[in-house]
Amino acid sequence: MAGADADLLPRVANPMESIASERKAPSFPIRDLTYWLDGGKRVTEMKERIMLELERDPLWRVSDHPNLTLAETRERAMSKVRRLADRAVSRPLDETMMRLSIVSVVDPGFWTRFGVHFGLFFGALQGQATPSQLAYWLEKGALSMQGITGCFGMTELGHGSNVAGLETTATLDEKTDEFIIHSPTLTATKWWIGGAAHTATHCAVYAQLFVKGKCYGTKTFVVQLRDTKTFQLMPGVNIGDLGKKMGRDQIDNGWIQFTHVRIPRSNMLMKHTKVTRAGDVIAPPLAQLAYGALIQGRVSMVSDSANVAKRALTIATRYASVRRQFGSGKAGEPETKLLDYPIHQHRLLPLMAQTFAMIFAAREMTANYQQLMSVLGELGEDDEGPAVKDAIKNLKETHATSAGLKAFCTWMCLNIIDQCRQSLGGHGYSAYTGLSQAYSDFAVHCTWEGDNTILTLQCGRYLVATALDARNGQLLPDNLSYLRDVVSSGGSAAGKACKGDSVEQVSALDTLKAAWSSVAANAIRSAVRDFEAGLAKGLSKDNAYEFSSASRLHA
Repeated sequence: MAGADADLLPRVANPMESIASERKAPSFPIRDLTYWLDGGKRVTEMKERIMLELERDPLWRVSDHPNLTLAETRERAMSKVRRLADRAVSRPLDETMMRLSIVSVVDPGFWTRFGVHFGLFFGALQGQATPSQLAYWLEKGALSMQGITGCFGMTELGHGSNVAGLETTATLDEKTDEFIIHSPTLTATKWWIGGAAHTATHCAVYAQLFVKGKCYGTKTFVVQLRDTKTFQLMPGVNIGDLGKKMGRDQIDNGWIQFTHVRIPRSNMLMKHTKVTRAGDVIAPPLAQLAYGALIQGRVSMVSDSANVAKRALTIATRYASVRRQFGSGKAGEPETKLLDYPIHQHRLLPLMAQTFAMIFAAREMTANYQQLMSVLGELGEDDEGPAVKDAIKNLKETHATSAGLKAFCTWMCLNIIDQCRQSLGGHGYSAYTGLSQAYSDFAVHCTWEGDNTILTLQCGRYLVATALDARNGQLLPDNLSYLRDVVSSGGSAAGKACKGDSVEQVSALDTLKAAWSSVAANAIRSAVRDFEAGLAKGLSKDNAYEFSSASRLHA
């Protein structure tokens, strides 16, 4: 084009210069904030060292992920399993946990493959095996994955969230001192079991315990699926591959059917409920304390939500720093950065604020869970009194909080990923941005470890029950102290008024906290009223909760 005409076209800016200009002279000390968010300089440096190792290791490349077949994806995942397993047993625990946290963002599908063994299978051993049982399975290679690759057999074709309704049975044969594991119906088939299709040798199976014709509820049993040398299926074990999924194809999800499979009685994990050689069942005085370990997955997903949202926003914000479109300046000047448009800032910055909120919520949730598990670990089998009552109260509160936060944060993160994808315009539709795969990989968080709607209802049920207990004189937990204004039969927080009318006063943290407390309290009050209306109609307690399900979900 002739020189005069060319001068009228926008100048093409250098993307590296564009992003460098955004990083100049920030209004806050970036490195200090990084240290604070990570938990200190040492943690940040460890994280950066691990990231550098992953970046330089060809095994962890992600650029070709969209082009891999299902078989190639799974094969690469298993190569990573061996490398990471060796590091897991040879490096300090804090470094291993940090590495897993980073891997969960870099390659979520692999993290699931690895986490099924270490988080779910081995976690079941840690949480439910006696010390001697745990020592036995450690000797067999449960930690090092030398001889044992585990999976987690809870979900069935007919039951997911309703663990108490599982159909798989474990019947004691007193003559042989064995349990018989059996799938009595088609819907008892274990379903979506990660690692079962091709790689797992053992499974932590959740089944109904039957002794002398009596059912004692769902317990956990270690069942061998495959010969550890030949990899042939064990007698009575039938397994299939569930194939291609929406995301996380690195893990081979499968189905399992058991046909009168015999295992030693000692393969039942007996930290809590015990079955003797004589067929006596010794149940703990407080069986619900055994469920504390099952909350861990939900707690970790709050952190996952924050981490994945950070990655999506990093991609979208960097793109907005270099992508230019239209211009309002002089001829020959570069077009305007997307990030300089106020509407684009309104598009991304609220999502960033939500992500920071998730970071802090995850930190608090993790600390509360660790404190709970520490308390539960110190309780003896025969303990009773105030300490046990407080532990049960804290367990219920932590269960409800983790359920509500898991649902809220995973829903929020999934929306953030999609909003970031849309903010990239047409380029966002490319698989190579990483955002389409991130969406596909993360979507399952809204389903596993409890469907989000069901978990939200569980949280709402706890809130209604707590408000009613407070009305009857019981103390409110500290994090529900805002309910004091609505616990009486005619109570209401709606009459509270905002103190102040200036922007500074309205946006003050104390004012915002009071406002959200009022909103939350009134939502819970509405759920309580609907629940009581159901009871007034003659409904049972459970049916009254169903009657109030819409308002419980809102609460």
